[in-house]
Amino acid sequence: MALGALLGACHEDDSGALRALYPLAGRTLLEYQVRCAAAAGAAPIVLLVDRIPPPLGEALEQLRREGLSVITASDGNEAASLFGAGEMVLMIADSVAPPPELLTSITEAAEPAIVTVPDDELHQNFERIDGVSRWAGVALVDAQTIGATAAMLGEWDLQSTLLRRTLQAGAVTVSVAPGSGEPVLADTPEELAALERQLIASSRGGRRDWASRYALPIVEEYATEALLNTPVRPQRLIDAAVLATVGAIAAFSTGWLWAGMALLALSTPLDLIARRLAAVRLRPLSPRSTMRRLLWPAAGLALLALGWWLSRHGGGWGAFYASAVALAFAEAARIERPKTEVPGQIWLFSRRNAILAAVPFALFGAWTAAIVATSVYAAASFFFVQYLNHRLQPS
Repeated sequence: MALGALLGACHEDDSGALRALYPLAGRTLLEYQVRCAAAAGAAPIVLLVDRIPPPLGEALEQLRREGLSVITASDGNEAASLFGAGEMVLMIADSVAPPPELLTSITEAAEPAIVTVPDDELHQNFERIDGVSRWAGVALVDAQTIGATAAMLGEWDLQSTLLRRTLQAGAVTVSVAPGSGEPVLADTPEELAALERQLIASSRGGRRDWASRYALPIVEEYATEALLNTPVRPQRLIDAAVLATVGAIAAFSTGWLWAGMALLALSTPLDLIARRLAAVRLRPLSPRSTMRRLLWPAAGLALLALGWWLSRHGGGWGAFYASAVALAFAEAARIERPKTEVPGQIWLFSRRNAILAAVPFALFGAWTAAIVATSVYAAASFFFVQYLNHRLQPS
C-alpha cells in the first residue's frame, strides 16, 4: 500500500518563532518528523506551510542534502493534489515529536486510524477528541478525505478539520500503550529536552566487546552529547577513525611507535560515537559503508607495520611472524564468529579489544611482548570460537 506523509509548520510561539524549528537532537523538530516519516516508509512527504523563513529553508535544504526531499504546499488543496488516489497518508501534527516506533506501528493499520492519549492533566495541551481522550498528534488518513476536506475548508485548520472528518467517517482510535513512548507536544523548546535524553539513551545499543562495554562508555557518552548540537556528520567520524589508523601505519613504519599507538587508541571510540550520533538523528550508518569496512584491514596493516619495524630494529624475524600469525587468527576468528550473542563473547579478539589490551605493554616499552600477546589473544579467541560453534551445532 502506498504511503505518504502530511506535516505542518505553521504554529508560532510567543516570540514569533515556528515551533517546528525548535532544536532537537542537533537538528530541528521538523527534521526529526521528516526522518521519522521516512523511516516509516512514507513518500511523498508534504509540508503544509504558510511561509518559508530562512531557518525553515535551511532545514529543508539540509534534508535534501541527506536525500530526503520534502514538498511544500501553501494550502490544503495544493497538499491534497500531491497524494495519489487511494493512498494512505501519515499525518503528524505541527510541533509534535512522535516516537519512531509509534509511526511504524500505526502505518501497519489497514484502515484510517487516530492515535490517542488520555484526557488528563498530563496531556491537557493535546487537542481533545471526546470526554476521555485527546489526539496524540499522529493519524493515518486516506488521500480522498484530504481532498474532500480541503475543498470545503475555507479558513479552518486543515489538520484539525481533517482529524474531525476522519473520526466522523468511522476511523478506529488507537490508545498509546501505558509505559510506552508517548508523543511530545512542544509548546516550548524545553519540552523537547526529555525526548532528546531518551533518544540519546536508546541509541546506546549492544556492545559486543569489553573495550566498548567497560573502557569507552564515558568517552562515548561525553562525545555524543558534545557533538549532538554541532554540524558534525557521523560519517566524518568514521573517516577520521580510518585516517587515524592509516596514520598509525605510517608512524609504526617510521619508528614513531608511541605516536602510532596513540593514533590507534584515538580511533577506538570514533565509530561508536558515529553510530550513536546517526541513531539519535534517525539516519543509521549504512552497514555497507566502505570506510567502516576499512577499519578492520587498516588495523591489521598497522599491526604488520609494527611487526615489520621491530623485526628490523632488534626484534628479529619473530616479531613480524607473530604479527602475521595474530592477523591470520584474528581474521579466522572474525569469519567463524557466531552471529548471535553468546556467553563470554565480549572477551573475544576485536579491533578495539586488541588495541586497548596492547596499551599496557606500550606503556612499559614492551613492544615485542605486545605483538606476542596479541597473537596469543587472537589464537585463543579463534579456538574459543571453534568451541562455541561446535557446542551450538545440533547433536
